[in-house]
Amino acid sequence: MRFRRRSAWIRLSYEAEGGSVPLTPLQLAAIRELAVTNVESTADLTAEICRIPAPTGDEFERAAHVAKLLESRGYATETDEIGNVYARRGERGGPALMLLAHTDTVFPAGTDLTATRTGDELHGPAIGDNCLGVAAMLKALDLLDELQLDTDSDIIVVANVGEEGLGNLRGARAAVERFRDELGAVIAIEGHNLGRVTHMAVGSRRLKVTVHGPGGHSWGAFGAPSAIHGLGRIIAAIDDLSVPTDPRTTYNVGMIDGGTSINTIAPTASAMIDMRSVDPTALENLAAQVQDIIQTAPGEGLTTDVEVLGERPAGATPLDDPLVRRASEILEWLGLETVFDASSTDANIPISLGIPAICIGITLGGRVHTVEEYIDVPPIELGLAQLTRLIVDACELITAKTH
Repeated sequence: MRFRRRSAWIRLSYEAEGGSVPLTPLQLAAIRELAVTNVESTADLTAEICRIPAPTGDEFERAAHVAKLLESRGYATETDEIGNVYARRGERGGPALMLLAHTDTVFPAGTDLTATRTGDELHGPAIGDNCLGVAAMLKALDLLDELQLDTDSDIIVVANVGEEGLGNLRGARAAVERFRDELGAVIAIEGHNLGRVTHMAVGSRRLKVTVHGPGGHSWGAFGAPSAIHGLGRIIAAIDDLSVPTDPRTTYNVGMIDGGTSINTIAPTASAMIDMRSVDPTALENLAAQVQDIIQTAPGEGLTTDVEVLGERPAGATPLDDPLVRRASEILEWLGLETVFDASSTDANIPISLGIPAICIGITLGGRVHTVEEYIDVPPIELGLAQLTRLIVDACELITAKTH
């Protein structure tokens, strides 16, 4: 199915033989000017989105609101069964640019989501991660429409679910799978980290391991194997693992649970294990070592069950890829120094499939994943200009690649 904006726009750039001509100085100046004039409305839109709950796995209320915001701008939308909202700008067909901005947050239902303004700072739970990312995606469409810029390729806009925590990138997976055959490039948008170009995907494997034993009274059945003791041996063995620093590879036991009372030999105990690497092979090697430990370390009389909680693929869009280079050049145009980095974002999915993809930020801020999270409002000007120009340039790169 195709999603098209209901009204037409005028093409201001023009095509040359074998490809298109980049934006003119006049158009670049217009992008900068419009970005300045849209800072406050972007902040207001961010606060509006922030007020709507969207815990990972329950994003439908926010998805419905984002769909209405797109429709009010003249875009036809569709919301899929998991809560992804889709729209399309353009009618060219062929290779397209996908924009991903996740709607979900780490905050449970019932959290006070009021956004407050203090001087140049906007505060609120998930205000930057990722209410601003969603708002910036919508505002970039506004800028393109106001400038009457028709991009060289279609733009598939996705407000996606499941980026945080155990969401396991399910929204990005569904979106990329749906449009994989026509994707020329993907840009994931986050509210924080203006100046960063995330081109390396930190892969992860997340497990829940549960140890089972016979249980018993701590006095009367002393000597019977304890699930907690067995789990402790697993954790200690994992902690003794040696992992490479290049490619960077890490592990962590983040949560443990088990036992019934202080004087009961624990019949069950469980732990959640997080393993990460920027290299798929290193991640696979670590996972194999941990799996071996889980099977052998607990001791006699104990058994283990393993549940895979999530898998995020690793990979990289090379530094010399035209999309990465263009993103850096745009930051230089804005007077910003590029920080090339690795992270776990929605871009992991297209990167792992060999589709050129990066993740960029819109402004600066802090206290991410806390109720005191905040963003700096003035730099939104730079983030909006960056995103708008990058969209146009990415579409140009996609088209040039096909000629």
